[in-house]
Amino acid sequence: MTDLKNSLEQSSVPPVAAELAISGMTCANCARHVTEAIQSVPGVQSASVNLEARQAFVRWSSGSERNIPAIIHAVESAGYGAKIIADEAPHDHDRCKLSGWQLNLWIGVLGTLPLMIGDWIFDLGMQNWFRWFSFALAGIVQIFAGAQFYRGAWRQIKVGGSNMDTLVALGSTTAFGYSLWALFAGSSGHLYFMEAAAIITLISIGHWLEARMGARASSALKSLLNLAPQTARLRQSDGSEIEINVAALKCGDHIILKPGDRVPTDGEVAEGDSAVDESMLTGESVPVDKTAKSGLYAGTVNLNGRLVMRVIATGESTALANIIAAVQRAQTSRANIQRLGDRVSSIFVPVVVAIAVSSGLWWGFAPESAMRVHHWLGQFLWPAHPPTGSATAFIVAAAVLIVACPCAMGLATPAAIMAGANAAARLGILIRDGVALEKAGEVTAVVFDKTGTLTTGKPAVVQIWKSGQDVAIAASLARNSTHPISQAIANISSEEIEFADWQEVRGSGVQATMSSSHSPVRLGSLNWLKESGVDLSPGEAFINEWSSQGATIVGLMLGKSLQGLFAVKDTVKPGAAQVVERLQRQGLKTYLLTGDNGLTAASIAKQVGIAPKNIFAEVRPEQKAEFVRQLQQQGEKVAFVGDGINDAPALEQADLGIAVSRASDIAREAADIILLKSEIEAVPEALGLARATLRTIKQNLFWAFFYNAAVVPLAAAGFMSPILCAAAMGLSDSIVIGNALRLRNWRLRH
Repeated sequence: MTDLKNSLEQSSVPPVAAELAISGMTCANCARHVTEAIQSVPGVQSASVNLEARQAFVRWSSGSERNIPAIIHAVESAGYGAKIIADEAPHDHDRCKLSGWQLNLWIGVLGTLPLMIGDWIFDLGMQNWFRWFSFALAGIVQIFAGAQFYRGAWRQIKVGGSNMDTLVALGSTTAFGYSLWALFAGSSGHLYFMEAAAIITLISIGHWLEARMGARASSALKSLLNLAPQTARLRQSDGSEIEINVAALKCGDHIILKPGDRVPTDGEVAEGDSAVDESMLTGESVPVDKTAKSGLYAGTVNLNGRLVMRVIATGESTALANIIAAVQRAQTSRANIQRLGDRVSSIFVPVVVAIAVSSGLWWGFAPESAMRVHHWLGQFLWPAHPPTGSATAFIVAAAVLIVACPCAMGLATPAAIMAGANAAARLGILIRDGVALEKAGEVTAVVFDKTGTLTTGKPAVVQIWKSGQDVAIAASLARNSTHPISQAIANISSEEIEFADWQEVRGSGVQATMSSSHSPVRLGSLNWLKESGVDLSPGEAFINEWSSQGATIVGLMLGKSLQGLFAVKDTVKPGAAQVVERLQRQGLKTYLLTGDNGLTAASIAKQVGIAPKNIFAEVRPEQKAEFVRQLQQQGEKVAFVGDGINDAPALEQADLGIAVSRASDIAREAADIILLKSEIEAVPEALGLARATLRTIKQNLFWAFFYNAAVVPLAAAGFMSPILCAAAMGLSDSIVIGNALRLRNWRLRH
């Protein structure tokens, strides 16, 4: 994983951060609202809100004012509370327990279960002592377990808003308030204390399960947070070793790494050699050999040798911190498709309250009409027993309020994005944000740059005409040149031959005089050698064969005779053909775009399986962006895969820009997705995962809309009791999150 740190510069993390305690959150939808409020503050680069821990971790953009009061004000304006905890990054959110919902769970279960047993099993509901006993237990549940819902509803009311806490509080209070009035009025009808307690209990169970599943969805991020060790062995100036906290390390310190040690921060090998497991960062299972000057990255594991590492980056400047920041940004970002759910959710609560009031008035003042509709619908649905008596209006209204909680709508998109971003991080794929993930799921065509993307970007000698001593002469002659073709020839032999008067002729080749025979020798282009009077006809067949395959032919001249020919070409990356095949199996069109000549482009395209009609050669950098634009005008959603500075305009123009791991800084800045693992092999995985994520988002939104469209009328018509409504609401949240969690184990079917 060479140059990993550079490949993450676009995600670099500023050196300052803040941690805040957040109050008033009851579900993942609340956490999303808090995240959006924090990210609206100028100067905030990213925000990560942990529902379980009730905490927010805020990162600031470089050079921005660290305005904590503005963040607190933004959170409070959204209807929640916030206060600063500390000025350093958290280390392990897993230590925080789900104490809030666990407490609600125990209070609710212990308070509701006896009421259910007494009412449903022993038929004690109409006995006077049990009615007072029910009031006492339901009151405990209402006061202690219901406090979170009432506080959340009150905070929203203060800022002129409403959320699911509003609906739960109204529904439960309606059932409890009516029962309290009936109890003290001496009514002999059924009381709904058990229903009031069950509503809070069941929804608390749903929130507890939601928080647990949300914790599973963010497990990849948590595993990243736990990768770097807390201590390191520092070698002092006298050679002794001491164990210190990683936070105390400085650039230039020397760290001792023994076999099995996890690298504490970013650095380079100063002494020793070993193999290092970098799979937790890149997804690559093959260990990487490390020698002097090799890069080492926080969180990776030293396998079998002793290393002395020189620290070159600490804290939030490390590659691991950059990856964490990128994953957090993707998890907390919003996709365009989410706006649909947001628009519906924003008007949903007032509409539901209006429906609940209307239903209550209908059942209260026109019960015969409501009952006729109920019985007519019962022919097509199922037999049900709607509430009767003076409490009917209250119970129906409470059922509508409870069943319509829009939490599933709010969770549909962020749950899938969180799970998709985590799965991508495990595969060594960094996705800029939720919008990029959504765009990747809509791609219909993939355009590859050639050099450095489909090919290695390093020319190599693929065939030689003549051999023997001529190879050593050519390699020695080329060794002092920095031209890529010269370096390719220099690598074919390590033998050294002495020359005099060595000279490089720009655009032609190199020349010198043999020290042993004083004969002139030249290595370079065929035109240059031909102009020097060399007869190329002996190698004509070789020249024609390899020129047709797109190779550059270099000749070696000794005296006035042709001594050797070398076919040099940029080789296709291992696995490039399989990558193109997988993309085509996904139904994607593939194109090759390059500035090289047509023969070279055709040769590369043939090797990787791109159709001749989709090859575009001798294209200038500015024309690459124009080519992408033309495809878009034809209705294609284009992904462009590149790595060079000249690819940046096309990466920007494309619907989705993908930068390979060794991409230039400018290319990485322009890209939506960065591949940390082995070059383009992750492209099919990135696009396949994005399509799966987008499909999951659409499934979740469909379920959420279908659920509310179906159950609200049923509750208004008296087919669902408040208890059943509370269970259905919790089930809808669980279905949405459970569907998103399937992405955690996503694998591309090859």
